[in-house]
Amino acid sequence: MSTTESRPATAGTTKTAADQAVKETLEDYTLRFAPRSYRRWTPMVVATTALGGIAYMADFSIGAGIGLAHGTGNALVAIAVAAVVIFITGFPLAYYGARYNIDLDLITRGSGFGYYGSVLTSVIFASFTFIFFALEGSIMAQGLKLGLGLPLWLGYLVSTLMVIPLVIYGMKALSKLQVWTTPIWLLLMVGPLVYLVTNDPGTVDRFLAYAGTDGDGGVNTASVLLGAGVCLSLIAQIGEQIDYLRFMPPKTETNKRTWWTAVVMAGPGWVVLGALKQAIGVFLAVYILAKVGPAAATEPIQQFRGAFDAMMPSWMVIPLAVALVVISQIKINVTNAYSGSLAWTNSFTRVTKHYPGRMVFVLVNLGFALCLMEADMFSFLNSILGFYSNCAIAWVVTVATDIGINKYLLKLSPLQPEFRRGMLHAVNPVGVVAFVAASGLSIAMYFHLLGDTLQPYSPVAAAVIAFVLTPLTAIVTKGRYYLRRTDDGIDEPLLDEDGNPSAATLDCHVCHQPYERPDLAACATHNAMVCSLCLSTDKIGDHVLPAAA
Repeated sequence: MSTTESRPATAGTTKTAADQAVKETLEDYTLRFAPRSYRRWTPMVVATTALGGIAYMADFSIGAGIGLAHGTGNALVAIAVAAVVIFITGFPLAYYGARYNIDLDLITRGSGFGYYGSVLTSVIFASFTFIFFALEGSIMAQGLKLGLGLPLWLGYLVSTLMVIPLVIYGMKALSKLQVWTTPIWLLLMVGPLVYLVTNDPGTVDRFLAYAGTDGDGGVNTASVLLGAGVCLSLIAQIGEQIDYLRFMPPKTETNKRTWWTAVVMAGPGWVVLGALKQAIGVFLAVYILAKVGPAAATEPIQQFRGAFDAMMPSWMVIPLAVALVVISQIKINVTNAYSGSLAWTNSFTRVTKHYPGRMVFVLVNLGFALCLMEADMFSFLNSILGFYSNCAIAWVVTVATDIGINKYLLKLSPLQPEFRRGMLHAVNPVGVVAFVAASGLSIAMYFHLLGDTLQPYSPVAAAVIAFVLTPLTAIVTKGRYYLRRTDDGIDEPLLDEDGNPSAATLDCHVCHQPYERPDLAACATHNAMVCSLCLSTDKIGDHVLPAAA
């Protein structure tokens, strides 16, 4: 996107590319810092929107799969262990996203990975979104087959195509969708559970006594860790929560209580509801097991069909079960498609210096998801999630450790996150080394390469190695690979008197649009400022500031 006076022949082409990128990314600040002028929602509206995205049915399947294999006791302990880890690691990430109004990829860049190093984690996150899109799409296809008789292959296609119109419009459309559908979803999910527990207390006794196909009724470490490893595949969900939390209003003395409540509730707090849904999945699977068998008992459509059947006329059962599944799938898969498109676009733009448009990667992400669905990923769900969790844990623990220890305790990592090209080194060994070592060794353990005894401990290894290596590498390198330079060439302060990103507006001389202060840096060749996206797409680096001496 370079435009200088010395190359007038390419100026028209460049300006067209810049205009195209600017027009789309300003709809919901794709790849960018989210400015104060756009963030007009209250903290609770942002929180409700973010929590609407966790209406997925996968939790019921995950909980059911763990419970049927290892028994209720092991499943509940595994769910609790995973929830604690997810909450602790998610808190600093959610705070940084809401406080500095940037997504998890931009946080990752300045938290140990570097400008290009975080491409690794963007791909990990993009993979998370299409894996879980495929899972939710599979669940919806099961519902459409039961309710409408659609063959699974057609149900997969319908569940994929129906979200495209909703994803195009970004945060404005998604906030309305999530807010209006959440009460209906909660009523359909909680109602049958309350009915079963109050009208047939014996269901609780059978649930608590279930020993599982691989267990003897007792709680053992190996089963708990295997179950927790599957649950921990959801640790990357914090990235989707931050895609909404970045639109939080500034934190002030007036709103700080509601601001913190919203951040905790919609950030790491998502896992509280997630863990409850997993436990409900175990309960419902045990409830319907004798009627439908172990294979179907992990399908949410069958779980809620059985629950609704106990409390209402038969003609209402399947329509309500299908409605619940369809609402849930739409709520989460618009988020999966949206967040996945951001991750892919972010990676592609940095590597190629070209912005192809977010819609291209909406389709790419949906294509990957559709392939997984057609390959019947639901039948080997726990294997996919158990493998994936090793990479997700290594990434999230590395970034959370960098924020919590390297920034606040060791003071080796800059306290304020940096994401702009030119300000960061291409690769920071702190995060990259910790992530590669943690994910590589834990994956080797998961595939029994270090013996059968250690295999259940792969998620523990991923977390511990990332937690230890992140500060250790920062100490060894003395933190010198975080910032390429400390001065961005603009006199205006980055933060206001409350510590929030400044709302001062300056013009980018490449795309000629106004941006708030945190999204800009000085130009290397002009007495002017350049926005972060124009820096990202500057193919020959004309505008990128040189490294500080």
